[in-house]
Amino acid sequence: MERRSLDPRPDRRDRARRMGFSFADVGGEPYWDETACYRFTEAEIDTLEAATAEIERISRAAVDYAVRSGLGGPLGIPDGAWRIATRSWERQEPSLYGRLDLRWDGGSGAPKLLEYNADTPTALFEAAVVQWEWLQCLDDGRGPELHDQFNSLHEKLIAAWGAMGLSPAVHFCCADESVEDRGTVDYLRDTAMQAGLAAPFLTMEQIGWNGRDFTDLDEAPIAAMFKLYPWDWLLREGFGANIPKAPTRWIEPAWRLIPSSKAFLSLLWHLNPDHPNLLAAHLEPGKTGRPEISKPLWGREGANISAPGIETDGPYGDQPRVWQEYAELPCFAGRYPVLGSWIVAGEPAGLGIREDATPVTRDSSRFVPHYFD
Repeated sequence: MERRSLDPRPDRRDRARRMGFSFADVGGEPYWDETACYRFTEAEIDTLEAATAEIERISRAAVDYAVRSGLGGPLGIPDGAWRIATRSWERQEPSLYGRLDLRWDGGSGAPKLLEYNADTPTALFEAAVVQWEWLQCLDDGRGPELHDQFNSLHEKLIAAWGAMGLSPAVHFCCADESVEDRGTVDYLRDTAMQAGLAAPFLTMEQIGWNGRDFTDLDEAPIAAMFKLYPWDWLLREGFGANIPKAPTRWIEPAWRLIPSSKAFLSLLWHLNPDHPNLLAAHLEPGKTGRPEISKPLWGREGANISAPGIETDGPYGDQPRVWQEYAELPCFAGRYPVLGSWIVAGEPAGLGIREDATPVTRDSSRFVPHYFD
């Protein structure tokens, strides 16, 4: 694994616009960054893929254990939400996708799980489509045909939609104000339509309720809904009180609330102590025996974390916390990458890398492409 400096393509912005990549630049700064890429060997990609499959395996076993043992309280999930999540798991409602954030430098140690983005992961369109288009143009003197990418996201998403039994339609929704969320939703709508589904879009505010069903703008019942909106937000709102009453299928399903809690990291460690792909994690400080990072259970984008030499602010400071062994991200040429390893329908599906000038990955961190040979 190495970071390579590159000359960005002079027409990269035009290419991004033609692909519908409306958030290639955010706040006047590049989010999609072609000044560098990460190169892996085929053996390193095999290691990442195997680690992803293993973490997904033990995660599903841990969800089953949590449901059977009634662990909603330690996971920070209120009783009403817990009942919805456990019923979803007992029905084995299928998951579409998720992202494991991993720490690894390509060395002899194993990739380590930092957290599981199991409910509303973004950075999907750029991982599936944008970096693949970049790869087709890559020429480092040996020819682009000699390079490959850990990336079967597009094909696997289309296949997953086709296997979920959602015909003839699935509605899609997100909050109105986020350009990145809308870009992710529109990409997923495209994959659903390629699978033969109708895929109308609604904002969260446009979803209606007729006393029996959630409804769209035509007052037609919503049979299935993909929501890029966190379950922990949804179930705190008045909207959430109607979820148990309606027959709507939700994607991601409600059981994904369980691995979304960062307290899930402590459960994974409890069930799999000293697992090579895990970092020690507990619900009390000082139990790892090493320097620790403290995270709010429902925090996002690096907000309100505390670690040696690091304190970040944000809106989650009053939440319960988990304490995880602190493993600082590796540093390549002054940049700190997080490896986002994607899962589609329970299987490893691709890699996206975000990096920052600090050891904290935030909403301003850049996405950089990768390849292997």
